[in-house]
Amino acid sequence: MKGRGSRGLLNIQEVNMKLVTHFELATRDDSELYALLREAFNSLAKSNFDTPERRNALASIENIQREIASRAPCP
Repeated sequence: MKGRGSRGLLNIQEVNMKLVTHFELATRDDSELYALLREAFNSLAKSNFDTPERRNALASIENIQREIASRAPCP
């Protein structure tokens, strides 16, 4: 899956669930954020209990959700 400017999306399943940081997320559009969220959730579901991969998946999900929420229009 390709993002804007021919750069590839982070394939977090191939990198032993690399932590996705706020800095990386700030450059992504909404559709890329939701794709990353799905990948992180799938990595979490496949991970073993109490492993670095699981902790990174959980932290990545929190970071992605925070970024999505920060872009929501204020009422």
